[in-house]
Amino acid sequence: MKDIGQGQEYIDFTERNRIYIDKTAQIFNLLKYDRVFFSRPRRFGKSLVLDTINTLFEKGIDPYFKNTWIYEHWNDRQYLVLKLDFLSMSCRDFNKFCKDFDDQIAEFAELNDLEYVSKEFPNQSIKSLFKTLKKAKKQIKIVILIDEYDAQLSANINNPELYEIFRASLQELYGVFKASTSIRFLGITGVTRLKDVSIFSAGSDIKDLSYDHSISTITGFTREEIRTNYIDHINLAISLSKGILEQQITDEHREELLDQLAEEYDGYCFDEDYINKVYSTWSVNSFFLKVSINKKVKFQDYWYDNGGMPLILARYLEKHTIKLEDYAEDLKVSIADFWNPATLLNMVQEVLMCQTGYLTVHSKVPNGNKVTLGFPNKEVQRALEKVIATNLFPTADLSQDDFEKIFSEGTVPDIVGKLNSLMKTISYDEYQQATERTIQGFIHAFMVGADQNVLTERHNAFGRSDIEIEYDKRRLVLELKYAKNVGECNNKLQEAIKQMQDQSYGDVQPNKEVLKIALVFNGDKSVRQFTHFKVVD
Repeated sequence: MKDIGQGQEYIDFTERNRIYIDKTAQIFNLLKYDRVFFSRPRRFGKSLVLDTINTLFEKGIDPYFKNTWIYEHWNDRQYLVLKLDFLSMSCRDFNKFCKDFDDQIAEFAELNDLEYVSKEFPNQSIKSLFKTLKKAKKQIKIVILIDEYDAQLSANINNPELYEIFRASLQELYGVFKASTSIRFLGITGVTRLKDVSIFSAGSDIKDLSYDHSISTITGFTREEIRTNYIDHINLAISLSKGILEQQITDEHREELLDQLAEEYDGYCFDEDYINKVYSTWSVNSFFLKVSINKKVKFQDYWYDNGGMPLILARYLEKHTIKLEDYAEDLKVSIADFWNPATLLNMVQEVLMCQTGYLTVHSKVPNGNKVTLGFPNKEVQRALEKVIATNLFPTADLSQDDFEKIFSEGTVPDIVGKLNSLMKTISYDEYQQATERTIQGFIHAFMVGADQNVLTERHNAFGRSDIEIEYDKRRLVLELKYAKNVGECNNKLQEAIKQMQDQSYGDVQPNKEVLKIALVFNGDKSVRQFTHFKVVD
């Protein structure tokens, strides 16, 4: 069984006998262009793609690319490779950023015996390097790889003055790249796609491949790639979860596990044709690594828990609000807003959410004059709910000791009382409590924020329950209804009771105490709490 790796260096996979899923065919498609850009959310393999390109150009195909697709198709020579990591450069001090940038150029020159003259600003540093290259023998051309080009912009989304200083500097830098004949290949990655740094403006020679069909699976794992490359780990997970021997495992068992993985970690789409979808590499690797170490199967949230909220979104939320009800269903945004966002300072919120990985495309790009966006999977939906929970319940303690005890062991009045206390912490001016769906969303967001094992719309043979919360000894099932006033409450309560009785909510394996509660939220502005409830047999 090969080891699972989460590294960013291609050679590390080959030398340590780790699982490497061959993406070189897509990389070959990317390298058909001389200057390219592609965006992906964090923890999605951008750096590994750049490092693979680095290895290919700097070291050639032998021995590192044996048994990969590109081995029989690559015939270019080797080049010097300048790799610029903007994430390692200062984001808060422009002068320090300029020095960090120049230091990386100077280090590259020293390693390659080039007589480089340091300069004050990034565009000047690059000009100085190109001048040095032209003086060198044989008119050297180089490969330039830029990782996280937007790090300084993302860090200053709430600081317009510093943002503009960094933006103008980047614009000048890419102007130098455009005019240079010293570049064999230029590859740029980042989280956001921003027109105002001149990468995508009219006349730019940098090709944006972020949603190009030919490289749509260059990062992320397809179902077939997981099925083929992780077969030993799949078998181990099935053996542990079902308590059976490996020789008893069937193809149906494997497809069942892949379905579970898909529900949690699949669904990202970077394909303008809306054909190819991919699983989160970080989450899939983390899942199988945890299985192999702990010898038990548990579907956890890995993408958000590794590093928490992306910096760009954290900065955004300092001055903006994300409302859960706005993301209850798929959203449509104009193709202009989606494809050509001018600046982070006024980017449409849904587009920012897509670029940071909380939403993904759910249609072709474009789909008429619109693009449809939605959650890729349950893990990401829970991640957004964690973000929202901290803003939705500003005065609630999501980690209080008595919280889980009330829901796992408490009486029904205790549970309803706790739910009402939570609802009181919500600012009604910012978050309207006006529909059953929003009330359900508020409760679910809190449970997720408090790390409770909660499910919404859980299917059984007869229907879908609103909310189910699993504890070791109890399954709590809530059927929620919304009433505009006290006059509607009794009818709504009877409707909830009948629905729970007819559809057998909560009657699933494993067997445990099942506490079913029908609840009605009275939305009258003088009440705004759960006023009617009943335990359902």
